[in-house]
Amino acid sequence: MESDIMLLAGARKLNGDALIGVFDFYSPALYKYVFRLCNNALMADQIVGDVFAKLCEHLLAGGGPRANLRSYLYEIAYHLLVDKVSRSHRTAPIEVVGLYTNAYSIDVSAEDRSLYETVLRAIMNDLTDDQRHVIILRFIEGFSVKETAAIIGKKVGNVKVIQNRAIAALRKALDYQVVETNAISFMIRSLSPT
Repeated sequence: MESDIMLLAGARKLNGDALIGVFDFYSPALYKYVFRLCNNALMADQIVGDVFAKLCEHLLAGGGPRANLRSYLYEIAYHLLVDKVSRSHRTAPIEVVGLYTNAYSIDVSAEDRSLYETVLRAIMNDLTDDQRHVIILRFIEGFSVKETAAIIGKKVGNVKVIQNRAIAALRKALDYQVVETNAISFMIRSLSPT
């Protein structure tokens, strides 16, 4: 948090080292966030570059963030991604865009990996765009409700409602998948010779 404040202070003065520091510190996390939503490395890279170009434009104009640089950068990334997806004819609509599923380490058990992939499929297939963004920002990126509201341009109360509905939808989808998996396992056991 303290480094965020120091980087922001330097960036507001258009200090080259501070701007490079902001880029080095935030670009990997922003890239992962955008890639989770668009599943397109080139698009994610372009959007991250555009985020920092916008930040520089805003700072040159005397604008930009006064506090919470991280939230400000994610807000720009969110809006650029939504704009790019809505304008692109070659890209799938945001409803069918994939999440990056290779986020676990080699040490993770097959059961944990399967559960992780099941949760990601549920996030992609069973949530609305707003629900998906809120869940990713809150639980994968670690933003607070207030920061999430600022990023997606909604009121805090609306974000809480979206989050609660998303969690309910995920529970329902995961319960269904558990029942379906158990039924398949039962069928396989009953059909196999003993």
